[in-house]
Amino acid sequence: MSRPKRATIVDVARMAEVSAKTVSRVVNNEPHVTEAVKTRVREAMRTLRYHPNVSAQGLVRSRSYLIGLVYEKPSPSYVVELQKGALERLHGERFRLVVLPVESVTEREDEIIALLRSAALDAVLLAPPASDHAGLMAELREVGMPFARISPTRLLGNGPSVAMDDVAAAQEAAEHLVALGHRRIGVIKGDPSHAASDARLVGTMQALAKAGLTLHPELIESGLFTFDSGLAAARRLLALDPPPTAILAQNDDMAAATVAAARECGLHVPEDLSVVGFDDSDISRVVWPPLTTIRQPVEDMAYKAMDMLLHVLKGEPEGGDIHLAHELLIRRSTAPPRAG
Repeated sequence: MSRPKRATIVDVARMAEVSAKTVSRVVNNEPHVTEAVKTRVREAMRTLRYHPNVSAQGLVRSRSYLIGLVYEKPSPSYVVELQKGALERLHGERFRLVVLPVESVTEREDEIIALLRSAALDAVLLAPPASDHAGLMAELREVGMPFARISPTRLLGNGPSVAMDDVAAAQEAAEHLVALGHRRIGVIKGDPSHAASDARLVGTMQALAKAGLTLHPELIESGLFTFDSGLAAARRLLALDPPPTAILAQNDDMAAATVAAARECGLHVPEDLSVVGFDDSDISRVVWPPLTTIRQPVEDMAYKAMDMLLHVLKGEPEGGDIHLAHELLIRRSTAPPRAG
């Protein structure tokens, strides 16, 4: 069975009763085309189901129309939010998104640079921890590849970036637990290669110090922003004597794992153990009880970072740093500790 013939720019021109050059001008949003002609051309494109060949346009303009998104081992929900934000901003643009997961920015910097070059990208979005990697950014500048940074914690002012205040967010989360009456609070840190992990720990310690409390070393466990690592860390914290009455996990996957670990120990959340997450990802709403968490506007950050990058690609000056607000969402996983 033969495939139906794909419509060409010539077919569109014939139906719209214009030249192929005029169709090209409409496709590329060029000036000097009347609204009436644009309408005819677009109607013909819809009727014929004609879609411009982005690759061919790139050859003509010495562009690939591809923008990379580099990220390293985040939780699945986090990467979905990143992609949603970036793709939403690309809607209606000729650029396409190329997703580039990497194993380790720190250990494989040269491989990543080679990957970005071989992918023939026009620009790249850097998500944590790539957004904090000075060497990677220096290499990108050297090869002339524009980039924008999502959620950087260090080196602010080095290229367009969109972030929120991780220190302030973690401080507010910890203050919520202190206000409920918790005095023995455990922390599950995120991946040590992510600068946000240290920033969130700083915010937690500031909140406890303000309340005259100390975060003892045995109450800090390391995870990797994954469910499994959070489960192992929570088990270690709950094995302490006495165990913490509350645990602040640095993302929702690890917080959900903490709820699971509590059930293994015969504990009820929040009656026996309060749990706080970070991100407001989908899992925070489907786990029971729903997690008290910090809403990190990941989708909004990716959208705005992509918008800044598109402005650069269109020849406009680089933007600066944009800061978005976090929000503490109090749900059913936190309560005052049991009396006695």
